[in-house]
Formats: sequence, C-alpha cells, structure tokens
Amino acid sequence: MNDSISVLLVDDHAVVRQGVKTFLETQPDITVVGEAGSGEEAIRLAAQSIPDVILMDLIMPDMDGVETTRRVKQISPRSQIVFLTSYHEDEHIFPALKAGALSYILKDVSAEELASAVRKAAEGEAVLHPRVAARVIKELQGRREGTLNPFTELSERELEVLKLIADGLSNAGIASQLVLSEKTVKGHVSNILGKLHLADRTQAAVYAWREGVVRKE
Repeated sequence: MNDSISVLLVDDHAVVRQGVKTFLETQPDITVVGEAGSGEEAIRLAAQSIPDVILMDLIMPDMDGVETTRRVKQISPRSQIVFLTSYHEDEHIFPALKAGALSYILKDVSAEELASAVRKAAEGEAVLHPRVAARVIKELQGRREGTLNPFTELSERELEVLKLIADGLSNAGIASQLVLSEKTVKGHVSNILGKLHLADRTQAAVYAWREGVVRKE
C-alpha cells in the first residue's frame, strides 16, 4: 500500500523487536521499514528511510532513547517518536517528552493498543499510558502552584554535580573531582535532569545559573 504507515523499530533486545515486528506486519496499513539495536543505528536508519513513526526503547547501552530521539528529530523532524518502555518514573518521562517524543506507552500495552498508538502517531495524535498521563497532569498542576526548588528537589550530592555541570565539566571531570565512578556520575546527572524536568546538560547549566545554584564570584 502506498499510504502504508512506515515504522522503524528501535530496541536493543532482538526478541522484543521480533515480537513487535511480527505483530505489526499483520496490520495491512503498517510497514516495518527497519530495525535498530542501538541509538547510532537508529539515527542512521532514520536518515535513510525517514519513517512516519519510530518505536523507541528508553534504556540502551550506547546511547539512551532520549538522546537518540533528540538527534533523530534533528535529522527527520517529521518522524513521530513513540516510546515503548517499561519505565514510568519522572526522570524518564519528562526528558523523553522534552526531547521530542509524541507518545509514551509502556510495554504492558496490548498488541491492538500498540497498533492504535502507531496509527495515531502517524496522524500527529499523542498517546500516553494512563500512569504516565497521571504524572504529566500532576506535574502541570504543580507548575501552577510554583516552580521547582533545586535546593529541596536535589540531594546534596546532586547539587554538587549540578554546580560542576554549570562549570562546564564533563562526566569524567566531575568523577575525578568528586572521586566517583563515571557510571555513578551519569546516574546523578540522569536524576538531576529527571527531577528538574530538563532535557539535557545545557539546560541544566542554564538552570543552575538562573536559579542561583551557582553564582559569579
């Protein structure tokens, strides 16, 4: 079909990709145009095929789904990103949506719900898992009541890390200064972005200066 919805599958687990592909290929109006097992591969395939919809995993070893989404949207703005993941915590939801994802659904959805989410994404309609939608609504209601306070939202260690991000240090530089592993620092950075609902390190640095976490001497 010429008007078939083209879909790119991105998940580092081949079994998951195969299961989703097998089902989607039974749908007469959906065509799987590629499979990617990593963020780098997803970016390359998205540039080649410019798919209508990309089903995106969140946690991948080389590059997570949030960073992949950000880069894919630069290459193929028309591709709609649907996160299909097991994670529903704030530190995952908000960075994913801010990076450019349209929808966020959990892997416990039925096959029919998945197909429906793909069709809606192709039309530009968002789908949020009920648990995720509740978090987004709570966040919006909270925003009306007041802005986030980094001094109450973050732990002392996270504040230290945020200050060093604002100073322009890399994860390796922060790890060296605080005598931590890079993996631990990466975890702190992820928590900071999630708690403050920021998309990336640049936003975190700007936020730190704006909110007075760091000050010019």
